[in-house]
Amino acid sequence: MRQLFVNVNFVLLFLGRVITNIGDSMYYVASMWLVYELGGSAFYTGLAGFLILLPKAFQFLFGPFVDRWKIRKTLLTTQILQSILILIIPFTYFLDLLTIQLIFIMMPLIAVIEEFAYPSQTKALPIILKKTELIKGNSAFAFAYQGVDLIFHSVAGILVTSIGAITLFLIDSITFAVAALLFSFLRIEKRTDGITEELKSKYYFSELKEGLSTVFQSLLWVLLLGAAFVNFSIGMTMALLPSIAQSFGGASFYGMLLASMSLGLLVGSLSGSLIGNFPVGYSIIICFTMGAFCWFSTSFVATPFFFLLLFGLAWIPIGAVNVLFAGITQSIIPLEMIGRVNSVMSSFSVIFMPVGSLLGGYIGTIINPNTIFTYTSLGLGVMAFMWVLFSELKKLPRVEEIDGRKLKLNDTPKEAS
Repeated sequence: MRQLFVNVNFVLLFLGRVITNIGDSMYYVASMWLVYELGGSAFYTGLAGFLILLPKAFQFLFGPFVDRWKIRKTLLTTQILQSILILIIPFTYFLDLLTIQLIFIMMPLIAVIEEFAYPSQTKALPIILKKTELIKGNSAFAFAYQGVDLIFHSVAGILVTSIGAITLFLIDSITFAVAALLFSFLRIEKRTDGITEELKSKYYFSELKEGLSTVFQSLLWVLLLGAAFVNFSIGMTMALLPSIAQSFGGASFYGMLLASMSLGLLVGSLSGSLIGNFPVGYSIIICFTMGAFCWFSTSFVATPFFFLLLFGLAWIPIGAVNVLFAGITQSIIPLEMIGRVNSVMSSFSVIFMPVGSLLGGYIGTIINPNTIFTYTSLGLGVMAFMWVLFSELKKLPRVEEIDGRKLKLNDTPKEAS
């Protein structure tokens, strides 16, 4: 891991991601709690979650642009736009023009911008790192992502209570400006093998189709099916968390719930390299079975500490699998197609997440949110069952032994240097 931080481009990308994640963590807590305060119902937080998550379902439409656009320019533009858009919320508040409808307009706009930013960061990794460094690089990125969430979800929950959500939006805007400054020093030569940055419509649809066919004519689609069930459950859960937090103590406990989730994801991300030394198929089956058990067990505890503990444990397999999947796809997908394939996989794996958020928010108004929360654990159980059902996945070997043929892909990439 240490040798990664000798690479200047990796350090800048890593620090930029840390700062971006700080901004995202504070923005999410501040916006969701502000919506809950203004709306006073799980339905509004469900609708907010739907609007934030909906652009992820259409990320496959952005993939061809990510593959062609210059990474540095894309990262700079996205961070500057986010900084400006977030400032609109406190600006309208001070003019007494802020409404919940305005927040609902801003949420999907900011979310769309993120769908260009994060895939561009992922695209950069196999360019600046060697193939043998990808798992470690993804673990470091996951550590940055989840470690920051762990700290700043809790901090944001406390800050919302002490200084208010509006002030937090002002701080948030500054973080994206700082991230833009860091990304401005990147020096990445985007290897496109003759592909120009301009994307004409006829090439756009051709490349979009190529990304879709790569996923759905291989076993990658089976991975997405199980992930879709997990993400549907996560969508419902995120809509219900503010209501559950209110029963335990309010905004501060909401931050603690998100921090517990982030801690589980962080532990899972850090253990991704270790789990990668074992056969992937059996590891995923065991991990998600244990995760479902921990999640379901929250219904049998009444103390906040054990609720947080079991909830956090349930997220460990999700963090580990995210790292494994990232390393696998970056190793077996041709470099010039990574943006398209990752976007397709991201879109179709989370396509039911916004639906789950909207449905969870609605059902939470007529049924006890704690009851719904308990049974969302079934999503993790379905993931484990999917890997048992498909023998090709169950028999997958260690990460380093997986190539395109094992997932029925026709081509494998050359090693990046």
